[in-house]
Amino acid sequence: MTRLNLMLLLGVLLSAFYLVHTQYESRRLYTQIDKANAQTRKLAAEHEQLQVQKRGEATSARVQNLAQTKLDMRPANPAITQYVLPANAPQPVASEVRP
Repeated sequence: MTRLNLMLLLGVLLSAFYLVHTQYESRRLYTQIDKANAQTRKLAAEHEQLQVQKRGEATSARVQNLAQTKLDMRPANPAITQYVLPANAPQPVASEVRP
């Protein structure tokens, strides 16, 4: 009878240790999930902020201003426009008369 009681006591102790270990692992995994969810929310907010900033940087007025100030570009007009024709294209004749 003593041997049976000891076996049962050993089984209960092992079961208790396993239960404690399982609960510990469950809590640890839950905290990891919670941290990952918090990081996901943070990254989503940062992504949204970057999208808004990108839209602000890409406005046509800002691009035109940067092109004029930093790249020294100016709008195209006929006085500064040069036309490049392919090598095999027929050359226009200045003396042609249009009807």
